[in-house]
Amino acid sequence: MSTPKKIAVLVSGGGTNLQALIDAQSRGELGGGEITLVLASKPGVYALERAAAAGIKGVVLARKDYDTIAAYSKALSDTMLAAGIDLVVLAGFLTIIDEQVYNAFPNRILNVHPALIPSFCGKGYYGLHVHEAALAKGVKVSGATVHIVTPECDAGPIVLQKAVEVMNDDTPETLQKRIMVEAEWKILPEAVRLFCEDRIVVEGNRATIL
Repeated sequence: MSTPKKIAVLVSGGGTNLQALIDAQSRGELGGGEITLVLASKPGVYALERAAAAGIKGVVLARKDYDTIAAYSKALSDTMLAAGIDLVVLAGFLTIIDEQVYNAFPNRILNVHPALIPSFCGKGYYGLHVHEAALAKGVKVSGATVHIVTPECDAGPIVLQKAVEVMNDDTPETLQKRIMVEAEWKILPEAVRLFCEDRIVVEGNRATIL
């Protein structure tokens, strides 16, 4: 048996995706991986309470305490390297980081995006903006994507996707909730499990699951 992989989850808010990961871990569904660190980009976010309730170490690295993206990214990388982190999961982490983090954890950073990439992704597409754009376009299905994070926003290798039906009477809020429940909370823990079982192979911009 290989040693369990240590997982850091980066958060900026309520931590619903973090909760999905904590729940999956408690059911033994993270492929032997263990969430050992929750890093918040601002103090007082509810995600830190979720971490505390699960007995997971929570650390605040407040973006406002650092003058530059580079200084913040270095602090983030240093903290995670010192903690021996194997996998970084961005779970609603809304702070810009630079290549120092990608270089420290190449092909070891996962993000969940609330749309079927390459639709409704990239700069400016976050939170409700994604669902507003999907509804404005009149798509019949949307969904969520877990991808490996690279320096280009939402452009890294796709690991998993799950489609979700769009209803005629959907609002951005109802669509956001359905995509969370039916897609994000399912495929994010699944992608983490696959990573921890060494089943994701990245070649160029493609991720293959063994």
